[in-house]
Amino acid sequence: MTTQDAQNKKKRIVVVDDHSIVRRGFIYLIEDEPDMEVCGEAEDAPQAIDVIAAASPDLAIIDITLKTSSGIDLIKQLRGQFPTLSMLVVSMHDEILYAERALHAGARGYIMKQEADEKMVHAIRRVLDGGVYVSEKMTERLLNIVTDSQRSHPVALVETLSDRELEVFRMIGRGAETRQIAEALNVGFKTVATYRERIKKKLNLDSASQLIQCAVEYVVREGGA
Repeated sequence: MTTQDAQNKKKRIVVVDDHSIVRRGFIYLIEDEPDMEVCGEAEDAPQAIDVIAAASPDLAIIDITLKTSSGIDLIKQLRGQFPTLSMLVVSMHDEILYAERALHAGARGYIMKQEADEKMVHAIRRVLDGGVYVSEKMTERLLNIVTDSQRSHPVALVETLSDRELEVFRMIGRGAETRQIAEALNVGFKTVATYRERIKKKLNLDSASQLIQCAVEYVVREGGA
């Protein structure tokens, strides 16, 4: 086999993350593997779609929080536009809350960033081989859901939020006002107000101040992102 043939057999990967330092680290890990190469990178959804359309990668690594958009929304878009593309989420956000959402959206795996150094290459290979990658803890949880087993702990109220409600909730926790959220999500002021009321109801909150306090506490626990 010639050098060119070996190069052509490399799996092509795009890295989508809003932090350039994180992208550099992921690229370093991937490029160190003889059968993988990074063929593009992006910091937000529009850029990711352009890069993926141009590069035709085998896999995209995507964070939940992007510069101007939601990683979950991007996964849904990519699933529709590029049905053969494999997607792996690598994020700092708790997999208990986000892994199911990511898998439902179209991702084939979820890994926490703090585990990326040790497990990301294995996760990439699993997804590229057509499998699904989540932690053992998450695998057990998903099996319990599928088999309708009784859970050992009640579902956290935040988990009852829809993807868009959770996105609004996190933006509230980061200090965004209703008008700012509306502009960021490209929806009307009244639509965001409706989301806020739904969130309050689902989380059993009585006032806007309680909503803000709860959202801030959630974002702080997540690490401020």
